[in-house]
Amino acid sequence: MSKLVKDQYLVSSFFTFFLIHSSQIGAGILGFQTYISKDARQDAWIPLLIAGGTIHLIIWLLYKTLDEEHNDLVAIHHYCFGKIIGNLFSLLVMLFFLLETLTVYRTYIEIIQVWVYPYVKTWQLGLIFALVMYYFVSSGFRVLTGFSFWGVILPSVLLITLYFPLQHAKPLYLFPMFEHSMKDLFLSFKASTYLFLGFEWILLYYPFIKDQERSSKYAHFGNLYSTLLYLVAALVSFVYFNQEVLQEIPWATLQMVKIVMFPFIERFEYIFIFLWLLVIISPLCISIWACTRIVKRITPVPPKVVLITLLCIVLVSASGIKDWDQAEMLGGITSSTGFYFIYLYLPLLFLIKQFRKRLS
Repeated sequence: MSKLVKDQYLVSSFFTFFLIHSSQIGAGILGFQTYISKDARQDAWIPLLIAGGTIHLIIWLLYKTLDEEHNDLVAIHHYCFGKIIGNLFSLLVMLFFLLETLTVYRTYIEIIQVWVYPYVKTWQLGLIFALVMYYFVSSGFRVLTGFSFWGVILPSVLLITLYFPLQHAKPLYLFPMFEHSMKDLFLSFKASTYLFLGFEWILLYYPFIKDQERSSKYAHFGNLYSTLLYLVAALVSFVYFNQEVLQEIPWATLQMVKIVMFPFIERFEYIFIFLWLLVIISPLCISIWACTRIVKRITPVPPKVVLITLLCIVLVSASGIKDWDQAEMLGGITSSTGFYFIYLYLPLLFLIKQFRKRLS
């Protein structure tokens, strides 16, 4: 059964652009170049572009799956599988969303520990972020939507800072083009999928959007802007680093930002990392809000109790990840799970719903 939302909690359809884009731009953009170029090397920008294009198709499928009668993931699951099995599927999706939260959460903590405060404990930074997340999520979805504005503005500033590494660019690093096999391109495409995760949270906040059908174009604009931002960052890094060097650099974007020089700022990358917290908070809060929303829809447990419980799980889990290798392994698990969730489960859910409608 669909859940109606009161008018005072709704947001304009225009904000779908900010919600989609800010959900896709997180810690990944600070070092994605190494992973997507592992197999396709200098051709990795091609599968990156294809990945962004296929996400448009998945967004179109989501809007075809959502409607007034079944306006969120829980309602769709109930319609397709029944209440008991539907709730089980909803909980499994909630665990995946929680995995996304943990990955972004732990990755940003790792960045701060490597670049700024190497002796600060994971749980200390994690506790601070958990308190911030609790404050914003408990404030409601409209507050999260307003905060997603910064998830668009600050990544856009990144385009300005990329001017500095471009001054040392060597376009020959992009050649030879189109020399990699379909297998290499597919593996790079699969790795690129992780960058676009976050748009699927619209399955939960769709009821909070006014003029829902009109919001479709803004969702596509948000994904298009994410694709272009990733593409520009990838191309700049590919002409700034040769592939041998790039494969040894975990945070290529931060390495490029490191060369930015101002007379009044000695270490610009420190400012950049801490400002990026405003970008990270948006996907962290929206994902944990989506988890809380799922539990609220299928159980009578108070949302604040659920929120505190989930934040404690994320904090304890993040503290158990001791080093960069384990954090990298977590990112790989999230990337693989997200790939199958997006390209297998969501289209399958669309087909099941269409088949169910034909039978009724």
